[in-house]
Amino acid sequence: MNSSCERGRLPKAVLATAVCGCFAVLLFASGCNRVAPVDTKAAEQAVRDADTQWSKAAAARDLTTVLAYYTDDAVVMPPNDAMIMDKPSLRKAWTAMLVPGTEISWIAGKVVAASSGDMVFDVGTYTQITRHGKGLPVTDRGKYLAVWKKQADGRWKAIADTWNSDLPAKKAR
Repeated sequence: MNSSCERGRLPKAVLATAVCGCFAVLLFASGCNRVAPVDTKAAEQAVRDADTQWSKAAAARDLTTVLAYYTDDAVVMPPNDAMIMDKPSLRKAWTAMLVPGTEISWIAGKVVAASSGDMVFDVGTYTQITRHGKGLPVTDRGKYLAVWKKQADGRWKAIADTWNSDLPAKKAR
């Protein structure tokens, strides 16, 4: 005699097929969620190249190009000065640095991309030579740190930038 529980059971073949089907769907779905690996080395090289071009623009005193390397919401922390968080102040600061008689250049050292590939930091060294009239040139050298963010159009721009001198600070009088 068959009880009502026995009559409601699925045949083993149907149950096995359903379990295998569910398992196949789970495997397929998990495979669809895979993200292509990020080429962090390409991101690092792109930033290294952009940084080189940025330095060349500064050496040429090309203010428009220098400013174009910053995001609209960039934070810039120059030495011995207030933090800059807006484009007009950034323009004013770079205008003061890119004057005739001043040479500015920098070279990236360590460049490291985040595993996501959308942020990169680079550290390096800079040199600034200032000539005042017929006096001897004054040379400053130091280090910098820039954080770059990949833009929607694929270009890299600095979202944070800071630098400071390796030379001893002058004592206040």
